[in-house]
Amino acid sequence: MILIDTHAHIYDSQFDEDRESMLHQAEKEQISQIWMPNCARETIPGMMALAEQYPDRCLPMMGLHPAYVNETVDEELAAVEDALNRNAFMAVGEIGLDFYWDMTYVEQQFAAFETQLRWAAEQQLPVSMHTRSGHDRNAFAEAADLIEKLALPGLTGIFHCFVGTLDEANRAVDLGFKLGIGGVATFKNGGLDKVLPHIGLEHLVLETDAPYLAPVPHRGKRNEPAYIRLVAQRVADLKQISIDDVARHTTANALSLLPALYANLLPG
Repeated sequence: MILIDTHAHIYDSQFDEDRESMLHQAEKEQISQIWMPNCARETIPGMMALAEQYPDRCLPMMGLHPAYVNETVDEELAAVEDALNRNAFMAVGEIGLDFYWDMTYVEQQFAAFETQLRWAAEQQLPVSMHTRSGHDRNAFAEAADLIEKLALPGLTGIFHCFVGTLDEANRAVDLGFKLGIGGVATFKNGGLDKVLPHIGLEHLVLETDAPYLAPVPHRGKRNEPAYIRLVAQRVADLKQISIDDVARHTTANALSLLPALYANLLPG
C-alpha cells in the first residue's frame, strides 16, 4: 500500500528537533512522496534544502500563501516568479484566499491569486489552493468564481483542506480539481461524513497539512505525514471500502497531477 501526502509543511520549525525520524516514520508507513507547499520568501530555503536532500520523496511547490500577503506583496510575488523561472517545481502553491484572520489585504490577495493562477496555466503546473472563509465571506465560492471567470486552459490542481458542502465538492470537481482530504475528515463535527460518501474516489487525494490539523486521536498535537494512514482509514470507513482501495486510487489521482518533468516518479 503506497500513500502520497499531497500537502505538508515539513520544513516548519516544529520539525527541527526530529525531522529525520519523522521522515523515517513516514517511510515506514509507506508514504512514497510528500508534497511541500511554499508560504513566502522566508520558507523557500528550508523547503528547497529538503527537496535537494530527498529529490524523489519531498517535492516542492512554489507560491505565496494568502495569509502572507501584506504590504510586501510585490516583492514576495517577484521572488515566487524568479523561483519558478529558475527551478523545477511540481505545482504552484500554496495560493488562494484567506478571510479568517485579517481582511486588510483582501484586494491584494485576489490580485496575487490571479497572478499565480496565470503563472500555473502558463507553465502547465497544477495549483494547490487554500480557501479559508471568515468575516461572513466564503473563500471557496469566491475562489471558484475567479477560476470560472478566468477560464484558463488546462488549469487543474487541488482544493487543499477541503471542508465544504456536497454542492461545493461537486463544483470543485466540475472545475476539474481534486479535493484534498485531511485530518478534518476524522473530526466528529468536521462535516465531511455528509460529503465523502457521495463523491467518487477518483476525485480525492490525501493530505496532512502537517504540522497542523492532526487527525483523531492526535487532534490538537503536532501533525506529521505518517498520520495520513488515519485519514485514509476514515475515508475507507465512510465509503465502506478497503483502505487498500483508498490508497490505490488516491495515489493514482495524485500522480496524475504531476507535471511531465516528474515523469521519472511515475510507475512503469
